Amino acid sequence: MGKIKSKQVKRSSQELMNEGIEFNEDFNKNKKILGQEMPSKRMRNKMAGYLSRFMKHKRKEAESLKVK
Repeated sequence: MGKIKSKQVKRSSQELMNEGIEFNEDFNKNKKILGQEMPSKRMRNKMAGYLSRFMKHKRKEAESLKVK
């Protein structure tokens, strides 16, 4: 439970990534990056969590491609 994110969180995160903002695998660093742009603390935390999981998944996927 709790791992499904809304379309709004996913869409907004993708838009910020397309703008060229660099995000990390660390939740707290992503939270600080989003702190200036998010209107609410709850939405900021949801997006920071989603982005950290997404970046971890992206790194693991790249590593698995290197091994093959």
